[in-house]
Amino acid sequence: MVIAIVGASGAVGQELLQVLAQRDFPISELRLFGSQRSEGRTYVFRDKEYKVQLLQHNDAFKGVDIAFVSAGASVSREYASDITRFGAIMIDNSSAFRMDDDVPLVVPEVNAADALNRPRNIIANPNCTTIQMVVALQAIEQISHIRRVHVATYQAASGAGAQAMKELENQYRQVLNGEEVTVEKFAYQLAFNLIPHIDVFTENGYTKEEMKMFHETRKIMHSDVRVSATCVRVPSLRAHSESIWVETEQPISVAAAQAAFANAPGCVLMDEPAEKRYPMPLFLSGKDEVFIGRVRKDLSDECGLSFWCVSDQIRKGAALNAVQIAEWLMTNGKW
Repeated sequence: MVIAIVGASGAVGQELLQVLAQRDFPISELRLFGSQRSEGRTYVFRDKEYKVQLLQHNDAFKGVDIAFVSAGASVSREYASDITRFGAIMIDNSSAFRMDDDVPLVVPEVNAADALNRPRNIIANPNCTTIQMVVALQAIEQISHIRRVHVATYQAASGAGAQAMKELENQYRQVLNGEEVTVEKFAYQLAFNLIPHIDVFTENGYTKEEMKMFHETRKIMHSDVRVSATCVRVPSLRAHSESIWVETEQPISVAAAQAAFANAPGCVLMDEPAEKRYPMPLFLSGKDEVFIGRVRKDLSDECGLSFWCVSDQIRKGAALNAVQIAEWLMTNGKW
């Protein structure tokens, strides 16, 4: 396969290189692209050095089979035709095309076959918070249809990029050293703080991040489920956590829900509260799966369940999900 990565120097681009290597993805040629700032940088992949090319309006994507794109929505919109016009499949990690009717929005554990219907040769990677949530929700949906979801997210600094992670680390040092705190990537200091504000606010009082979880979940699951989210930035580095409440059409026991999670693709049940065993971002960064624990009945609703889930935002929330889409297409002979 001839593979291209757009945004190769970013956090997701770097993670893509790691995931492709770890999963032994078949690559005959690798092309890396980036901005003027990253042009000329070299990265080692499978013991060979690759230089980042400047992304331009040209024929550099001729012969490319798949392009993993993670350089922001504006870049994706501007260069989509350059990337796809020679036949490359563009798997896009930005928000540019997610809600377009002619672009599938895919999480392989939930709706892999949607990737086959791609009239523009673009497949969208969902928002990181949506990805881990729908992987978990799909397990419950197989038992009884989910009517409503309430979710509070606890999102790591990684969701704002590599520089945001560095800023958080630097802020901790500055606070502990009694220095003035540098704030650039977030609305406020994140170290020793929580910020209930991710992306811009919309007219209904919800942020775009929260509305993404509403709209994307319905598109991915082909469902009328209603999702109400509160998204919070927390001072952890790279794994997102979510507290999720679901209302189903029929009551589901805790045991049935736990069994569903334990057997669902992409899920790992970690639910032994008596042993203090439950998912935590500190210990699950770098892991591939969505980890689920604290499964319990909602005390206010017979058809309600509550649970907690954690997943690495850069891996399953971005790079890994994109690679899994490509793997599914190859495995099913639909390349």
